[in-house]
Amino acid sequence: MSNEILLVTGGAGFVGSHLIRELLATRPDAHIVSIDNYFTGTKANEIVDARVTYLEGSTVDVAKIWAEHGYASPRQVFHLGEYARIVQSFAEFDRTWEYNTRGTKEVIMFCAEHGARLVYSASSSKFGNEGKDEHLNPYAWTKAKNVELIKNYGDWYGLDYVITYFYNAYGPGQISHGTYATVIGIFERQYLEGKPLTVVSPGTQTRDFTHISDIVAGVLAAAEGGKGDGYLLGTGREWEVREVADMFGTDVEMIPALPGERTKGRADNAKARALGWEPKVVLSEYIAQFVAQHPRA
Repeated sequence: MSNEILLVTGGAGFVGSHLIRELLATRPDAHIVSIDNYFTGTKANEIVDARVTYLEGSTVDVAKIWAEHGYASPRQVFHLGEYARIVQSFAEFDRTWEYNTRGTKEVIMFCAEHGARLVYSASSSKFGNEGKDEHLNPYAWTKAKNVELIKNYGDWYGLDYVITYFYNAYGPGQISHGTYATVIGIFERQYLEGKPLTVVSPGTQTRDFTHISDIVAGVLAAAEGGKGDGYLLGTGREWEVREVADMFGTDVEMIPALPGERTKGRADNAKARALGWEPKVVLSEYIAQFVAQHPRA
């Protein structure tokens, strides 16, 4: 019988599925429950294992869902199940508010009620332009306000929490099609389809791209050894987006600039490194390996 329960919101998503796989490997006595509304998560990401249970539902209803299934209190709650796209958040403000503001408020209260440790995945967008970029778009703003709420809730009610920040996760299982595709996912798909790689103008905007294995390792390090805010999970290196596209060695097509895009992104990962975490995968080496494995005729 497992002696601890862990909750992962968004467990059928890109990051969530990788996190659950690692939890299964490193927490042999844990039973893991995923709550996911399958907005971007998929059934294909579910892991067949007796120690994982997948529940379909909204984080708005997390307390109700938990009570209906009669689970004991979770030891940790990994909250990944939020709306996570910048440009699209302008057109989907209501959805952004529902998933990020309302849903996360309910998760925070659930953690407090059950005495669970909240491990929150915040957005690195709040650090751009000396903090001013948190107001660039609805997504960044809601995520930044969630950080404020978590910290205040900790002061007000004694919530146990740690806050991590993801920097452009990429790797196996990333979304490569549709509105919610990631940059590296789009580039890989276009490369495989023999199409030019589309780069948003001006192309000089920078991002700190972090492999999913490093993201997950950082989350687990923070969950066990971190406390409070400020665990930035990025490599600490900026790449210009046009430079990244050129690594694929194929044609590049510039497309118009998009609203709400930040110009720079690089993680100050000193606090995460102090936990013993170290990013291991280098973007240029990952892309070189991808291209070598998929040579064009």
